[in-house]
Amino acid sequence: MRIRVVSSREEIFTLNPNERIVHLAFRPSNKDIFGLVETCPKIEVIQLPKSYMRTVSKSIEMFLQMQRIQLIEGDVWGHRKDINEYYSVPSSLIEKIKEMKIEGKSTEEIEKRVSRESKLNLEMVAYILNKEISA
Repeated sequence: MRIRVVSSREEIFTLNPNERIVHLAFRPSNKDIFGLVETCPKIEVIQLPKSYMRTVSKSIEMFLQMQRIQLIEGDVWGHRKDINEYYSVPSSLIEKIKEMKIEGKSTEEIEKRVSRESKLNLEMVAYILNKEISA
């Protein structure tokens, strides 16, 4: 699973239209969010750092809900954009989630443990759990 890291608003319009998960590493305006949704019609998740989440307008939150796009708070720890434009969730992490699910662990327990060990936030772990494991 890959997360596309976008570090500037100019970059939005150069994205692949098939992107499903995007991390915005800048403070987006309403226009930026609309542009992202227009450029990437298959988008499922937009991730923003905690400090930027507070500045997202209620109208954008409602728009994203209507489009069935999740707005998730979080960071891509240790990622260097100059090396790779994607942050890859390690396959070992996805395997660990699958193993815990097979062992019968509760969804909440899996989310908390994986989030603590991987530095991914709870919402992203929940998304991975629903998307990758149930697929």
